Amino acid sequence: MTALRAGMLFHVTRAASPQFVQPIFFRLIRVHADWITYDAWIWLDGYQLDDRGDAVARRSIFVQKAGLRVLAPSSLASAPGDRRARRPRQPAPRRSAPLAGS
Repeated sequence: MTALRAGMLFHVTRAASPQFVQPIFFRLIRVHADWITYDAWIWLDGYQLDDRGDAVARRSIFVQKAGLRVLAPSSLASAPGDRRARRPRQPAPRRSAPLAGS
């Protein structure tokens, strides 16, 4: 595996750690290289992502580097710039002007 860099996207499964019975998508913020761990295990800070690639939680995870599955950056996003759910814009309610002499 190549060097880990901020922004990398991973599919984290049981191959990385037994706690991930339900796999997650994870975008890396940083590697805690200065934290003492067991051989081949690392602490990562990052964001858990939903299926669209939006962050749903910030997490620190303890995983085996060899078990991480690197994904292409565009694997989750449906289209560039289309990151948020679009809602139809509601026009602002109009205020009627006060009647003269009222």
